[in-house]
Amino acid sequence: MLTGFLCALGAGLMWGIVFVTPLILGDYPGVVLSFGRYVGFGLIALVPAWFDRRQIAALSKADWRAALKLSLVGNILYYAALASAIQLADAPLPAMLIGTLPVIISICSNWAPGHSSESIAWRRLAPSLVIILAGLMLVNASELGRLDGRRSLADYALGCLAALAALAAWTWYPIMNARHMKRHPHIRSSTWSTAQGLATLPLALLGFIGFGAYTAAGQGNYAFPLGPRPALFVAMMLLLGLCASWLGTMLWNKASQRLPTSLAGQLIVFETLSALLYAFIWRGVVPSASVMAGVVLLCAGVAMGVGAFHRAQRKEALAGGT
Repeated sequence: MLTGFLCALGAGLMWGIVFVTPLILGDYPGVVLSFGRYVGFGLIALVPAWFDRRQIAALSKADWRAALKLSLVGNILYYAALASAIQLADAPLPAMLIGTLPVIISICSNWAPGHSSESIAWRRLAPSLVIILAGLMLVNASELGRLDGRRSLADYALGCLAALAALAAWTWYPIMNARHMKRHPHIRSSTWSTAQGLATLPLALLGFIGFGAYTAAGQGNYAFPLGPRPALFVAMMLLLGLCASWLGTMLWNKASQRLPTSLAGQLIVFETLSALLYAFIWRGVVPSASVMAGVVLLCAGVAMGVGAFHRAQRKEALAGGT
């Protein structure tokens, strides 16, 4: 459990970068950021794929179909929707909706677990979820105060819809990914991360080329392919591809193998906390008292959740021993 916890923490630290990238590259369309990120992921995955070629070659057709579906939904569709939501409605509103992921994933995975060992009594799970939700509300209530009011109601509505699409995509992804990892424990987490990168590459390339054809037809004013700030764009896409995609996915795969999915879902709060940290660094401001109170509640909720699952596992082990 400790190894899984630390891996989830590391994944959260990597994933937090994706929330500030649309702010740093605010003059790039969300779909371009998504395709660029995953072209970077796929290209970077070619390197570990060469060194891990025996394990990659041992993957079955069913494994590759699963990797393709996970890559399409959890990578390209998720980040295109998230980046578009942030640019349409500013960061606070989408962050509030996406911030509910720890609670929603935990509820969905515990409601219909892939295996009986994945579930926990609701009375044990509920207290930590309530505290995490309270922390999210405190954090996001403060962030909503940063809405600039310069966007139209239509932009906010479209941004909310895009954020809800991202929420649905990333509720599905960790549950399905964890179930595949648990059904196939022989697949190493690094191998599965690399496989998803390889599966993502053709999808991202096709999407990027398709967007180029769209702009060539006179739709939009994006300077295809690398936009107005090519060096920064390429650097950020490679950073996201390496850290947020390959390394983050590998760490999350390790966590998924070692933790019940409903607990791992709660640990996605580390992504929220990391995104907050990076956003405050980017803005150059100190978080308010309400944000800090929300952070304390988030940490307390996670600690309660880990404790509840740890006690449940000890009780199960003792029962098995007797």
